[in-house]
Formats: sequence, structure tokens, C-alpha cells
Amino acid sequence: MSSPADSPPDVGVVIVAAGAGVRAGPGEPKQFRPILGVPMLLRALRPFTSHPEVLHVVVALPPAYVERPPEWLGKLRGERLALVPGGAQRADSVRAGLAALPAGAAVILVHDAARPFVGRGTIDVVITRARAGVGAVAAVPLSDTVKEVVEDHRIAKTVVRERLWRAYTPQGFPRAMIDQAYAALRPDGPPPTDDAEVCERAGFPVEVVTDSPHNLKITTTDDFRIAEALARELR
Repeated sequence: MSSPADSPPDVGVVIVAAGAGVRAGPGEPKQFRPILGVPMLLRALRPFTSHPEVLHVVVALPPAYVERPPEWLGKLRGERLALVPGGAQRADSVRAGLAALPAGAAVILVHDAARPFVGRGTIDVVITRARAGVGAVAAVPLSDTVKEVVEDHRIAKTVVRERLWRAYTPQGFPRAMIDQAYAALRPDGPPPTDDAEVCERAGFPVEVVTDSPHNLKITTTDDFRIAEALARELR
């Protein structure tokens, strides 16, 4: 019996890197900023471009950077990696990435460029579950106490956390599932915050895959300080 590793690569990856990153402070877009000397986007890309099951990677960028990307990124563009202009909303960027993936990509992964420490094991499990026909979301169970807050910062109640998880990326889906879910997404509805929500709205099954807290999202200048310390620990 053949294993996925024995079969031709058939995983398409969309890296979402089109945001302005204003909460990270002034300067170049946060996805291009270095973490211990390595651009954050490059750290997010490497686990996918080196994966034997990945056929093609598409990076959705701010439109101005597609024709004039940073030199290190321009050198990577080629047969297995394409750059496309992202949109005003995350869903627009994912749609652009999906449209640029080849027909041979039967499994789709979507990953945020702002998560530069994704592990190979997480990617493998997400791919496996997507191959089984369900949506799969890298996630971490919530350990904090959660409060529902109303006006004037007043606590309304404590929320039961046993069934709450933090949704991370990568998120993986059969190609037909995510294509149909995006086709059904209503333009007049609230913008989805991730691709799992797009599939949930369309009625498709989506499950969580336990991830590592190391796969944190870099949003603020404080997050970059944490990322520098984590990069030292992991190297």
C-alpha cells in the first residue's frame, strides 16, 4: 500500500501576508521584519516549501509588494512559489491564493505569515485530517479564566472554558470543501475571521488538531520581543 509520501505532492498552501500590521508599530510591514535575523514571513514559509507533500505555495501580499517584493522573497518566486495581491479582507486574500493554486492541489492549507513557528508535526496532522475529508484547525485549549464584559468594563459573567480553544493556523481542507465554502460565502455578511468559519457557515465538518503554544501569532512590538526569545530557544 502506498503512503502519501510515496505519492506525487498534492498539497497547496496559501500564506496570508497581506495585512498592514499597524499594531506592530511604524516601519516596514511586520511580515518582512526580522526575528533573530530571519524575516518573519520566511520563517513561516520554510516549513511548507520544504515539506515533501507540498506541491505549490502562494503568498498573498499587499498589492504594492507583488511586483517589488523584498529581494530575499523575489529570489524564491518560481515554479513552486507564487506571489499574488491580497485584498481588503482576509477572505479576499485567501480567495486570491486559492485561484492561483494549480488543479493538482487536492488538499489546501491556509497559514498566517504572522505565525512563524509552526511545527512539522502540526502540519502533518492537519494534512492527514484534511485527506480524511474534514476541515482541520491547529488549536490550543484555553487555560485562562474568561470573562464576558459589558459596558464600563463590568463583568457580566465567567464563561465556562472547558469547550473553548484558541484557533491557530495552519488550517487544512479538502479542495472541494474550501472552494464550495468560499463560493457560498455571502458578501453582505460579517467578514469571517478564519477559513474554518467559512466552512462552518457552509455546514462542513471542521475539527481541531492540538497544537503547541509555540505557534503564537505575532501582532505587537511586545510579541516580537517574545518571538526573539523563542527563536533563541528553538535554534
